Amino acid sequence: MSDEYFYGVTLSSSHQSETWDPEAKAEYPRSNKLLIRQALLGPDAKPDELNVVQVETMCLQDSIKIPVAILKVGETRHARLDIEFPDAPVTFTLIQGSGPVHLIGQHLLGALVEEFEDMEEMEEEMLDEEEGDDSQFKDEDDDEGEPKGKKSKMSNNAKGKATSPKKNAKK
Repeated sequence: MSDEYFYGVTLSSSHQSETWDPEAKAEYPRSNKLLIRQALLGPDAKPDELNVVQVETMCLQDSIKIPVAILKVGETRHARLDIEFPDAPVTFTLIQGSGPVHLIGQHLLGALVEEFEDMEEMEEEMLDEEEGDDSQFKDEDDDEGEPKGKKSKMSNNAKGKATSPKKNAKK
């Protein structure tokens, strides 16, 4: 069974930090993934105040702390993030400013995580195949000793017939 839930948290001077750790709760025994789509600055944020959101999570061998959004009234009220966190825990902290800053995203559970990862792998394979197809055509051109682009000049028209340079010149 797979589930997808809305995820949202508000960081402010009274609530500066929030940790996402569904694996610590018994009601989420399946695999989890957190997708953060955007950060929004609340309408009652103070003018001329920078609001900096930092994330702390595990990377390959160690934890990492890095700012993911810097928001300011009159300049940047929202930031599109599109950040994936496959491993818990993830801690979001308002390290500067008083907010409120709203983080919005999705919490994926169970089979949906695997489906999402399978889609990403399929997209990568398709890109690799497209790149491979292009290089195959380039190699054929080089093997035949023809200058690059010569085959593209012999394009077909809508009826599948090759266009003649003489006919195009008369028009």
